[in-house]
Amino acid sequence: MISKSLGIFAILAIMISVTPAFALTELERASIADPRLVNAFGAPVSDKINVNQQIQISADITNHQIKSQNFVYIVQIKNEAGIAVSLGWISGQLTPDQKLSPSLSWSPKESGEFVAEIFAWDGLKNHSALSEYTKLSISVS
Repeated sequence: MISKSLGIFAILAIMISVTPAFALTELERASIADPRLVNAFGAPVSDKINVNQQIQISADITNHQIKSQNFVYIVQIKNEAGIAVSLGWISGQLTPDQKLSPSLSWSPKESGEFVAEIFAWDGLKNHSALSEYTKLSISVS
C-alpha cells in the first residue's frame, strides 16, 4: 500500500512540475519590456524630441512558449486629448524563448505631450493579445 501511495505521489509530483510550462495564460505567451525611443541606427534618444524629428519606437518582445509564435507589434500614439494621431504595425514570428526588438518610425507634426501604447498581438484578424500592453511618454517641442 505504501509503495502504491508513493507511486501516485511521484506521478502527481511529475505532473505538477511539468504543468507550468504548458499552463501559460493568454497574456503570458509573450512579454513586452524596455519601451524606448531610438534613432534609425538603434541608438537611444531622449524622450524629449522636436517637431518633424524622426524617431523609432522600440521595445523588447520575448516569446515565453516552447513553440514558435506569430506576432504583430503595434504602436498607437495618442495626443494630450487621448486622440490617436498615429497607428502602425509590423508582423513577424518569434521562435521559442526568442527576444526581438522591433521598432516603428514616427515623426511628430506638432508639439505637445504624447503617449505611445505598444501592443503584441498574435494577428490583426482575431486581435488576441500575447501580453499586457505598455506605454511610453513622449514630449515634443
